[in-house]
Amino acid sequence: MADALPLQTTAPAAGSSATARLVIPIRPAAGAAQENALDCSGTEVFALRVMGASMAPEFEDGDIVVIEPEGRVRDGAYVLVQLPREGWVLRRLRAAPAAGPDRAGWWVEVLDGSSPSAPLPGPEAVAGVVIQRARPGRRRETRWYGD
Repeated sequence: MADALPLQTTAPAAGSSATARLVIPIRPAAGAAQENALDCSGTEVFALRVMGASMAPEFEDGDIVVIEPEGRVRDGAYVLVQLPREGWVLRRLRAAPAAGPDRAGWWVEVLDGSSPSAPLPGPEAVAGVVIQRARPGRRRETRWYGD
């Protein structure tokens, strides 16, 4: 249920002009890391190639994105998410804090407007957050995401 996801607020650093951010925690799928205690693959970063233009202009067809599968994601972060009708897709996460002070409605959206925003099915649908984008053949066009 999109409006029942836990909401956390990160406070800005002392003396900073930044505002508090809305975030949700992400974790590997339950049991993924426990199946083999020596296998840490469920928590390692991984890379994917972008297919399609729904996230243009930020991510173009053929871009390589690096995904961090653990931590917290904030409003406006780019995430790898599993949606019921679309499967695994890259989307921008948006918070709509209209559900109260300790809850938020979380949505995912495409950037090119080709489909409407959709509610996030739950925090378990988020497989990770984009931490880097690279354009093959263009070393100078690498971009880092995060705090």
